[in-house]
Amino acid sequence: MKRVFARELEFGVVDQGQGSPLLFVHGFPLSHALWNAQIPVFAASHRVIAPDLRGFGDSVETDGVVSMEDFADDLAAILDFLNVRDPVVLCGLSMGGYIALQFVRKYRQRLRGLVLCDTRASADVPEVVENRMKIAKLVIESGTQPVADAMLPKAFGPKTYAERPEVVEAVRSMIIASDPTGVAAASRGMATRPDMTDLLPKIDVPTLVIVGADDVLTPADEMRRMAAAIPGAEFRIIPEAGHVTPLENPLAFNALLRDFLDAMRDEG
Repeated sequence: MKRVFARELEFGVVDQGQGSPLLFVHGFPLSHALWNAQIPVFAASHRVIAPDLRGFGDSVETDGVVSMEDFADDLAAILDFLNVRDPVVLCGLSMGGYIALQFVRKYRQRLRGLVLCDTRASADVPEVVENRMKIAKLVIESGTQPVADAMLPKAFGPKTYAERPEVVEAVRSMIIASDPTGVAAASRGMATRPDMTDLLPKIDVPTLVIVGADDVLTPADEMRRMAAAIPGAEFRIIPEAGHVTPLENPLAFNALLRDFLDAMRDEG
């Protein structure tokens, strides 16, 4: 991993391959390893950039509240440090999707395409806000193990649990390895994030919306409505996957992303 110094912070960032830049943004409370099944595949044809967000993975610890806008500003600064001048295709999952929408709002000129995975545009309802604040308190008091125990049962589709225990353990390891203060700061930031629904009709870059068929956290019907609000967006459901589609069904995920990128290339 490269060490990136931006906004007076230090980030661990995967930067592999050459060509049109493809920026992967992981979800909560994970790391760039969410994209381990995508990075080597797409680095053969693109410059793949996959940062650990602040407070996660190999990036600097943080505390307080980190907003989705803060994370988007971090991404722009990371691209500057890496001298990425061409517009990027940004692929974000869950919290990474919240960040992606802030990136669209603030840095549209740096964006070539958008992939929104297992995410939503709406703000949290009150009970979810309360739960996120409880997670922030829990992780500071007891560490990341209880957070993993609380999150994992809803993260995956039944086939993943039954047949791919290594995926469950990989995600568990990512959660446990996260910095507690970073997890708390991001949880608070998600709880207080604004509703971005009004942005959706204004998105004017090619957009792919992906959801796992068995996702109970951001269900397919909700994501279908989100995709319908984005002009020209494609909507695709990945079978045999829950909320962690890139790891649960990487072959299907990669095929959809490849088709999307190829279509963008063909359209110039």
